[in-house]
Amino acid sequence: MTARKKIVNSFIFLFLSALAIAFLVPIFVVFLNSFKTKFSIVGSPFELPTQETFVGLENYIYGIKTAGLLKAFGLSLFITVSSVVVIVVCCSMTAWYVTRVKTKGTRILYTLFIFSMIVPFQMVMYTMTYTVFQLHLNNPVGIILVYLGFGSGLSVFMLSGFIKSVPIEVEEAAMIDGCSPLQSFFLVVFPILKPTAITVAILNTMWIWNDFLLPYLVLGADKTMPVAIQLTMQGAYGSINWGGFMAMLVIAIIPIVVFYITCQKHIIKGVVAGAVKG
Repeated sequence: MTARKKIVNSFIFLFLSALAIAFLVPIFVVFLNSFKTKFSIVGSPFELPTQETFVGLENYIYGIKTAGLLKAFGLSLFITVSSVVVIVVCCSMTAWYVTRVKTKGTRILYTLFIFSMIVPFQMVMYTMTYTVFQLHLNNPVGIILVYLGFGSGLSVFMLSGFIKSVPIEVEEAAMIDGCSPLQSFFLVVFPILKPTAITVAILNTMWIWNDFLLPYLVLGADKTMPVAIQLTMQGAYGSINWGGFMAMLVIAIIPIVVFYITCQKHIIKGVVAGAVKG
């Protein structure tokens, strides 16, 4: 390795390390403040807890009792798991169809999926909310269909890129053996899609678990984790119990961080497969 290449690699390493630290500092600050009194959080958020400001697990106990955390956790878990399963199954079938069936209609459909990726949620927020209420989808089951609509753009795009690399001869051989189109997809194509399907599942899991605005607009009295944390930790006249707020954020972050660290190798593998092979 030449001296110039070593310098370049060292510079890249330092840059990426600084970037990682910049992303981790806010999480560390939240964790730090979850053990402090609410007044010390407001006055000195970046200072370490002292004997006077350290409150132990008091913020966590208060937050769990006040926010109804177990119910909110169960609802978030149900919506997240159900939505991800529906997105993976439906979008993989859609991606397979628009990739294999070459018609003007499928090309237009694929273009619409791509276009939906660049439309911000805020642009359709009010009309979407009105439609959801008119169709009586403003419940934990109905919101799964709403997430399917918003998550289909990126999911179909990634899965289509990978399906293009799957030889069509594999499906033709399954057809010759007596498989129907659906059997051919689920028994032959879908197992091959595993790397990208796992990636799609992971990305959608992180998005849906952390989503605040859509459940807040649609579910009403049913509160997911982000909504419960925001509403229950906010008091009268705009006051916020920052200690309980920070503690609840830590609890909400832990599951998704553990999930991401466990599955990060699948994300890299799936993104590369869907992008390069497509």
